[in-house]
Amino acid sequence: MISQLEKEVTLRFLKTRKKDGFLNIISIFSFIGISLGVAVLIIVMSVMNGFRTELIDKIVGFNAHAVVKPYDKFVNLDSYKNSNFLQTNVSSIVYSNDGEAIILNKDNTKGVLLKGYSNNDFKNLEIVKNKEFYGNKELKENTISIGRELSFNLDLDVGESVTLMSPAGVETIVGSLPKQESFKVTSIFDSGLADFNENVAYINLNTLESFFDKNTDQRFLEYYFKKPQDISNHKKQLLIIYQNELVYTWADLNESLFSALKVERNVMFIILSLIIIVAAFNIISGLTILVKNKTRDIGILKSIGVTNKSIKKIFFLVGFTIGTTATLFGIVIGTLFSYYIENIREFISNTFDLSLFPEEIYFLNTMPSEINPNSIILIAFCSIITTIIVSIYPAAQASSLDTVKTLKYE
Repeated sequence: MISQLEKEVTLRFLKTRKKDGFLNIISIFSFIGISLGVAVLIIVMSVMNGFRTELIDKIVGFNAHAVVKPYDKFVNLDSYKNSNFLQTNVSSIVYSNDGEAIILNKDNTKGVLLKGYSNNDFKNLEIVKNKEFYGNKELKENTISIGRELSFNLDLDVGESVTLMSPAGVETIVGSLPKQESFKVTSIFDSGLADFNENVAYINLNTLESFFDKNTDQRFLEYYFKKPQDISNHKKQLLIIYQNELVYTWADLNESLFSALKVERNVMFIILSLIIIVAAFNIISGLTILVKNKTRDIGILKSIGVTNKSIKKIFFLVGFTIGTTATLFGIVIGTLFSYYIENIREFISNTFDLSLFPEEIYFLNTMPSEINPNSIILIAFCSIITTIIVSIYPAAQASSLDTVKTLKYE
C-alpha cells in the first residue's frame, strides 16, 4: 500500500522548481521520448496490420480459399455433402480446372494461366461481383475474361477476338502442331494486383477441357469459406475429409509473402522499442539528479521517521508516474493518428503536392490502418515494464543514503 505521506511527497517531487531547471528538461524529454516511442509503435503496427488485412482481402477476393486436387480419381463432392464442417463453414464449392497457354494478338504474345469455370459458377466469383469488373458476366464457350493489365499489354478491349495456343497437339500431315482457337473477349476484371491481372484469364470449363484435351476426372474442387482468415483450422478439417487428395490453401500459395510480412513487423517492433528504451533511460538520469538535489530532503524525511522502504517507494513512484502518463499520452496520440491516417495523408499530399503512398507501387488507393487492441496492450505493457525497471536503481540509491551524512554535508 501507498501511504498518504508517500503520495504527497511524490507529487511534490514531480513539481520541479525553477532551480531544478536542468532536471525539469530531463523529465520533459523523458516524457516526450516515451510518448513518441509508444505513438510511433502503435502507428507502425496499425499500418502493417492494415496492409496485411488489405492484402489478405485482395488475395481471398480472387483466389479459391482452398483447393482439393485428385491424385488419380475424380473428387466426388456428393459423398461429403452431409459433413457438419461443410454445412457450417463453407459458403460455396465449385468445380474448376486450369492449364497454361499462350495468348496471341497481332504482334504481341503472352503466356497465361487459364482457369476454367462453368457459366453459373463464374457469375458468383468475388472478382466478378466487384465494381471494377467491366463487361458481360456470362462465360460461355469460346469466350474469355482477361485482366486489366493484360488488356493494356495486348491492346485488347471487350468485343475483340484473340487467339490462344494450347500445348495439346493436333495431328496433321506434317506432324503434331499446337492447337489454336479463337476466343472473344467478353469482360475485363481487376483483382487489385497487377501480377494476377497480367497472368491469369478465365474461360468456360468445358471449353478449357476440350482445349487442353483434359477429361472431367481431372477437375478439382475450390472451396470458399465464410471466414477465410481462419484458414489453418479449415485446412485441418479438409485434410481429415480428403485423406487421399492434395489439399492446399491461399495461405500455402502466399506463405513466403506473409512470412516476410511477419518478420518485418517483428523487426520493426524491436527497432522502434529502442526509442522507448532510450527515453526510459533518461528517467534514470532524471531520478539520479533528483536524488542528488533532494539529499537534504531525504535526510529530513528519515530523521522524522520515514523508513527506507517509503523513500524507495517515493522515488520509484516518481519514475513510474512519468513513464505511465507518457505511455498513456502516447497511446492516445498513436491511436488518433492511426484512425485519421488517411485524412492526414491526403492533407499532406494536397498541401505539399507529394505522393506519399503511390497506388501504382502498393496497389492500394488508401493508406491501410487497423488498430489492434492486443498490439496496444502489448506496447503499453512493454513501455511500463521498462519504466519500472529503470526506476528501481535510483529509488534504491535514494533509500540507501545515510541520514547523518546527508544532514551534515547539506
